[in-house]
Amino acid sequence: MKISFTKPGLPETGVLVVMGYEGGTLSESALAIDKVIEGTLARAAKIAKFKGKVGEQVSVLAPQGSKLERIVMIGAGKPEKLDLLGAEVIGGTIYKSLAPEQPRTVSIAFDALEEGEGRVWEHAAHIAFGALLRSFRFDKYRTKEEADKKPSIRALKILTPSGGRARKAFETLEKVAEGIFLTRNLVSEPANILYPESFANICQELTELGLEVDVMGEAEMKKLGMGALLGVGQGSARESKMVIMRWNGQQSKGRKAQTTQVAFVGKGVTFDTGGISIKPAAGMEDMKWDMGGAGTVTGLMKALAARKANINAVGVIGLVENMPDGNAQRPGDVVTSMSGQTIEVINTDAEGRLVLADALTYTQREFEPKTVINLATLTGAILVSLGQERAGVFSNNEELAERLKKCGDATGDKVWPFPMDGEYDELIKSDIADMKNTGGRFAGSISAAKFLEKFIEKDTVWAHIDIAGMAWSQADKPTRPKGGTGYGVRLLDQLVADYFEG
Repeated sequence: MKISFTKPGLPETGVLVVMGYEGGTLSESALAIDKVIEGTLARAAKIAKFKGKVGEQVSVLAPQGSKLERIVMIGAGKPEKLDLLGAEVIGGTIYKSLAPEQPRTVSIAFDALEEGEGRVWEHAAHIAFGALLRSFRFDKYRTKEEADKKPSIRALKILTPSGGRARKAFETLEKVAEGIFLTRNLVSEPANILYPESFANICQELTELGLEVDVMGEAEMKKLGMGALLGVGQGSARESKMVIMRWNGQQSKGRKAQTTQVAFVGKGVTFDTGGISIKPAAGMEDMKWDMGGAGTVTGLMKALAARKANINAVGVIGLVENMPDGNAQRPGDVVTSMSGQTIEVINTDAEGRLVLADALTYTQREFEPKTVINLATLTGAILVSLGQERAGVFSNNEELAERLKKCGDATGDKVWPFPMDGEYDELIKSDIADMKNTGGRFAGSISAAKFLEKFIEKDTVWAHIDIAGMAWSQADKPTRPKGGTGYGVRLLDQLVADYFEG
């Protein structure tokens, strides 16, 4: 879909979309077109009881003699309350409703808001961004779907004041969308296609954007003492991998990179049977997306590189497959992590924290980042707590947790901070090792976070984001179809832009 921005005006062909506001007020463009069609749009709105709420729609056929196909009025709510996420909902709703008809061109007229042109360009960019996000489809395995049945819009034109500023803002958003789409694709791939080695190969393709990408195999990880990560993958015929992606954005600004300001670490269990502590068969097919944390880190690194972020950042992902063969890890085994700490494996289905333990240690020792943020589809308990509306944040730094919450509210990738009191450490005390890998049913998400905290160096600012409820969704939303969500890419890109770049 080609997206462009141009000055307001009446398009000659295609579908025209105009805005209607809450209370039945028509935008300037809507009033202008309604005058041309002799009040047809206003009458249709009255008959349909159009109230102007965000996403509400009413449409009429174009007048005779016009080359327009039809005119659609979409609700934009109250102008003074239309935020950027609301603008994205408008864009996504337009794409969702019109794409099945495969119009060649859709023109969206977005006039100045009541505050004047100060914000109109930004809102216009986010309308386009919402439409772009909604246009994602994972359809590569649909071999019998006919081309004329696939939803599509060939050209999307945003008619708005300050089109040049809107275009510039959209260029950055478009780069972020590339990262989101990569994450959605990774999470959507079946496990026979996406496994540690093939995942690593996809990461290596990102060198085209200027990322430095290194891949470690089992022999290298064994030399480093990564017994926790390797224990998870030892039951699989697929070799475990660790991928390191570096973006030295400050070097491109003429400054030699000396430090890594922030590191992102992702859990990449490309398929999780649960191992010997095997999961129920029903729903196990969903466990292809247990690499969601690694998918988010990969998409984020692509976004940072694509938009040439002014930061030195590293992304580290531990890639394993958790399978129950004769060599698989057993409940009761004790493994030694790269940090030297020993872990009693109570449940082989609590494997993601074992992968992250070694990935976190490696990241801190190798790059000495000031801040580390890890992401993982870690616990089912987080869905009990938060459902599929927010991810859980667990941090040793209140300021970082608050910043994540602020960025989540701004981008729609919402989070909610959880307590990290020392008393929760008691849940993972082991009788025979330094710790055990699960603390039981109560406070399951917190005890998992407390486990990870034991692998964080004293002076490292750290946050763990449990995205088990957010990486995949069965619900269809205005800016994304059901399936892989791409959650976390926007959240962390916003965090970088607001607090780390410069």
